[in-house]
Amino acid sequence: MMSTVATDAGMVLSLLLELSVYAATGYWGFTLRKPWPVRWLAGLGVPLLLAIAWGLFAAPRASLPLHGFPRGALDVLWFGTGCAALAGRRRRALAAAFAIVYLVDLAL
Repeated sequence: MMSTVATDAGMVLSLLLELSVYAATGYWGFTLRKPWPVRWLAGLGVPLLLAIAWGLFAAPRASLPLHGFPRGALDVLWFGTGCAALAGRRRRALAAAFAIVYLVDLAL
């Protein structure tokens, strides 16, 4: 029973972290100091490209699922993108917190 609860909690945390990457990259795009069409394109386009990549390579029913080292590399790039997006908008403390939570989730 306890391991089921821990497993479920870990899966919920992983899902929240994955969704946070979409939020971070959307925030990054919409807060760029560029004309509004560029902000909209970045704010919607980057999360959309990430969603496509996740669906192709990392989703439970991925078309081209990755395993082993390539999957680990995708995860690091995925969550690194979220951290970079936050750091790029001068939200360094939030980026560091995000990285720490990701590393804790990874360790669990």
